[in-house]
Amino acid sequence: MSKTGRFATVAGLVSALAVPVAVEAQLPAGITEVASVEGITEYRLDNGLRFLLFPDQSKQQITVNITYLVGSRHEGYGETGMAHLLEHLVFKGTPDHPDIPKELDEHGAFPNGTTWFDRTNYFETFPATDENLDWALDLEADRMVNSFIAAADLESEMTVVRNEWEAGENSPQGVLQKRVMSAAYDWHNYGNSTIGARADLENVPIDRLQAFYRKYYQPDNAILVVAGRFEPARALALVAEKFGGIPRPERTGANQLFRTYTAEPAQDGERTVTLRRVGDVQLVMAAYHMPPGSHEQFAAVDVMTHLLSTRPAGRLYKALVETGLAAGAFAFNYQLNEPGMLLTAAEVREEDSLETAAETLLETVQALVDDPPTEEEVERARTDYLSSIELAFNNPQGIALQLSEWASMGDWRLFFLHRDRLERVTPEAVHQVAQAYLKPSNRTIGYFYPAEETPARAEIPAAPDVEALVASYTGREAVAEGEAFDPTIENIETRTERFELPNGLKVAFLQKENRGDAVNVGFALRHGTESALMGQATAASLAGAMLMRGTTSRSRQEISDELDRLKAQGGIGGGVTSANGSFTTVRENLPAVLRLGAEILRQPAFDAEEFELLREERLAGIESQMSEPQALVIQAFQRHFGDYPADHPRYSPTFEEQIERLEAATVDEARAFWEGFYGAQGGTLSVVGDFEAAEIRALIEELFGDWTANEAYARVPIQYREIEPLTLDIETPDKANAMMFAGLTIRMRDDHPDYPALLLGNHILGGGMNSRLFSRIRGEEGLSYGVGSNYGAPPIDDNAQFAAFAIFAPENGDKVVASFTDVLDTTLADGFTEEEFEGSKRGYLDQAQNSRSNDAVIANMLSNSLFLDRPLSFTSEQEAAIEALTVDEVVAAMRRHIDPAKLTIIRGGDFANKLVP
Repeated sequence: MSKTGRFATVAGLVSALAVPVAVEAQLPAGITEVASVEGITEYRLDNGLRFLLFPDQSKQQITVNITYLVGSRHEGYGETGMAHLLEHLVFKGTPDHPDIPKELDEHGAFPNGTTWFDRTNYFETFPATDENLDWALDLEADRMVNSFIAAADLESEMTVVRNEWEAGENSPQGVLQKRVMSAAYDWHNYGNSTIGARADLENVPIDRLQAFYRKYYQPDNAILVVAGRFEPARALALVAEKFGGIPRPERTGANQLFRTYTAEPAQDGERTVTLRRVGDVQLVMAAYHMPPGSHEQFAAVDVMTHLLSTRPAGRLYKALVETGLAAGAFAFNYQLNEPGMLLTAAEVREEDSLETAAETLLETVQALVDDPPTEEEVERARTDYLSSIELAFNNPQGIALQLSEWASMGDWRLFFLHRDRLERVTPEAVHQVAQAYLKPSNRTIGYFYPAEETPARAEIPAAPDVEALVASYTGREAVAEGEAFDPTIENIETRTERFELPNGLKVAFLQKENRGDAVNVGFALRHGTESALMGQATAASLAGAMLMRGTTSRSRQEISDELDRLKAQGGIGGGVTSANGSFTTVRENLPAVLRLGAEILRQPAFDAEEFELLREERLAGIESQMSEPQALVIQAFQRHFGDYPADHPRYSPTFEEQIERLEAATVDEARAFWEGFYGAQGGTLSVVGDFEAAEIRALIEELFGDWTANEAYARVPIQYREIEPLTLDIETPDKANAMMFAGLTIRMRDDHPDYPALLLGNHILGGGMNSRLFSRIRGEEGLSYGVGSNYGAPPIDDNAQFAAFAIFAPENGDKVVASFTDVLDTTLADGFTEEEFEGSKRGYLDQAQNSRSNDAVIANMLSNSLFLDRPLSFTSEQEAAIEALTVDEVVAAMRRHIDPAKLTIIRGGDFANKLVP
């Protein structure tokens, strides 16, 4: 889980989100207001359903998120993975909503469901209309108690979930973590991974799943969140209408909801796990039991985790990576309802000593016990967390999802309470938790190779009374709202200002009032010519990666600290044909962020020590992929379709060639590439959000107006080639999951008359949960967890590509290929139904509109428009063309351009051994 993903709030800003008193005075019958904190208001229905309203008029989106307080922690013997398996089955429909994927697609929604230790949630983000809100609440209320949970669906979906389990088995790090967690917990279900045991997945009776569903999927065990652009009074009425009629269940006998009471005893000795599997990079992992997420000490645990894990100032990074003992090091914690875990780890290349790295990792953790952290370390962690909190709260969609985690810990208001505790963490508090829990007896160590140590004991406190903790908590004022921005192409075009600097840098501004004064800036600086870039790919990649690793006046850590101080997120990187970057910050800090970005671009240090660290990280990253099916298949696919000379900037090297080039590269070569190719004359820059246009224009002219590269710029073309079809299997021993890529090239640009038809045709064929490939291979046959297709055509070159993909168990490889080709052949032969076509068309266009509610998407759109010298109306014209398409026109275009006989199909997996369980 994302460590910063739990945090999303802001301090000291003006409230504009609280539900008006008039709404409160007119609550529908059966609804009671419970609490209101910083613009989020909780209500309760008579049947026990708790729901939160978080109105925000600044984005044309609504997120509906329902969380059930049931996860893998609640599973019984033989039921591991049941909560997650049930999550899949709840997408299979109800009598009133028989085809949920189709409905989600037709409403332009971005949906998902997730399962964790303490909860399961379902959400959809969709264009903000009353009709869509009515539909989403009706859907969630209906599938709360009326889902089919049918034996036929279990038969197919079990194999999909099993394939998801198999995909996880490909990762040595993921498997080692499961082994460590299992060894660390004697009795508690946190020792079982949420995905469950393969035997339980394959054998669970439908009766047990149905009973699990009826017991836990009830209004008194659920929390609903509605966030986004809606009228609170309308939302209250809809929630009362849709959910109010669901009866409160009788909690007697087997239907009682007991609080889980299994308590893990204090660990009485160090435990060791050894994992031996095919792989290329060694790993060591050490885990320590920690207090529950609601415990007052957990803020100090978070800070302790940060000072271990942050890069490059983190203690693990300095002790292991900078010294060359490991290629990577990290730490994270599980903040859960009951006592969780802190995990630390290091990644070690094969030629280095795992034992030495493990010893250093344990010594680095132990040093926190022997000596308290510095004030600088604690302040850095606080600043990082609190900056992320403030920025994250500008996105109500993210808040709606993150509240699932806090609710599952006991109450959503812990979200704010934990923030307040973070502000008060001291070095002494961190030292106290280190002394209490970082004991040798309290740790479990995992290796690819064995090792043993002797421990003592650590007592873990129980979870506090959360109700008492939050009973009188009121929180702070909510952040001010932004404007109700309409993300249509016409409105974006009307609001956009464009200009060009004398050196050729093209700039676009779109000023809009955003929630929390947020602003997004993105840029692309294109460089070089085809001849000048020959043989420069490795130096270019390293030059781009070195930019954020220090300037002539700031170290890598100082850059990171300054971004935190400026409440900015983002970064800058570069490759062989361009340098790119983006930042999200707030209005008052945008000038300073732009100055910092200019410093990073124009004054990089190219420090020799940082270069060596980068080289080691990249080598380890390449080596970790050399036996992975997905990486090998994608590489083979790219090499087959990109037949360039080895020194060409668009050449795709093998892993072995990448290693050879990296080992031969020098920091001077990276610096020379930057000196020769970097400049602003081939660039585009866009700013979207809250800012003062005149001030920012003058600043951009000051920072970049005189910057030109020594080398000329001319775009490197991508030539269309007729590609011979290829069928290839790549053997990857001891890998439980396999991968397929299939595709062909099409001579077309995005202004071709058939392009809109192929876009829509691909969407119906394999573009989402309601697509034919997904419905057949995952939904009906249960062969794959992830399957689909994509199609794209470039705006300048005529080298379009159609591609399809699937992951699967190796023994199902032939079935997957057969089903894929059958779906494609049937589509080309028989076409689509009118109902299927019209529903998918509406969903495609709604998704396109929905995506433009994101400022980063708008910024990228404006940047591309500047580069292509193409008006935004091109997009609206294409969408109008899609709107006007008929089913016959789409099928005819697909028949003209997609020839199954020309398909290249590449698979990677353990096909020789088939991994039969």
